[in-house]
Amino acid sequence: MTTRRPALDRVGAWLAGVIGAALVVLLVGTVVFFAFRLLPGDPTALVLGDQAGEAERAALRAQLHLDEPLARQYGRFLGSLAHGQVGPSLRRPDVDAATLVLDALPATALLAASSVALGATLGIALALCSVALRRRVAGRVADRLIALGASVPLLAFAPAATWVLAVRLRWVPLPADPDAGARGLLYAAALLSLPLGAAVGRIARASLEVAAQSPFLQVARAKGLGSLRVWLVHALPTCVGPIVTVVAAQLGALLGGAVVLERLLERRGLGTVVAEALAARDLPVLEAAVIVAAALFVVVQAAGTRVHAALDPRARA
Repeated sequence: MTTRRPALDRVGAWLAGVIGAALVVLLVGTVVFFAFRLLPGDPTALVLGDQAGEAERAALRAQLHLDEPLARQYGRFLGSLAHGQVGPSLRRPDVDAATLVLDALPATALLAASSVALGATLGIALALCSVALRRRVAGRVADRLIALGASVPLLAFAPAATWVLAVRLRWVPLPADPDAGARGLLYAAALLSLPLGAAVGRIARASLEVAAQSPFLQVARAKGLGSLRVWLVHALPTCVGPIVTVVAAQLGALLGGAVVLERLLERRGLGTVVAEALAARDLPVLEAAVIVAAALFVVVQAAGTRVHAALDPRARA
């Protein structure tokens, strides 16, 4: 009985997490659905423009089911959402809008994952330099870099950096370069990793400062262990849980930054799909993009919580 209880608790917690994630996605989808239908203005006029005739608008209303009662529209939307669909794209009526978004998602996910790896590495390195070399020039420089990364907006920094590095110095590929390949991905990920690196650096620095006063670290020093081993082997593992939490919490900003950088550097991905949908006023694709981003955010948040709990027993309570 006692051995089965923890297993049942874990299953219950897992089910509660799944239900909670589904409810969050449902809430986001509901908000998007009613936002496009209840806000002032005619959606068909937004899509077709003010010069379109009444016959064209009526045909589009029928295509989007806007001529049906709102309750029926919402029921149809929920049924499509349960099957992973939101309706056909207006630009490509033969393709579901969710399919267009999901096809573009891997490129954006690869960019975001690469930036996570670079940002986490950069932030941890700066935090270690800041705490371990606090009284040296390297420690003060690390502090300044963490503060600079947190204060400089990516939207202001990325265009200037691209102009200098790509146009003037030719150190990185030009935007829309078909031969950019891994170099283009690495440059975009490096830009996107800077705000994340600053966030990771701040939380890792705070955790390392707490660990520096802990008895176990003082014992490690007393045993004559080298400074590098003390910080990397004994102190750094205590920061992994908070770092995972910060990375998961930064996902929303990371996805938004990835979308912006894809447009700036003309990389094909979710940013391109969203920009094309905005230009063409393709409402179903915009709906799908918001819902998919929300679902991805919820999944990563849940994964981050699980990883944190696995790495830090104190987070399991």
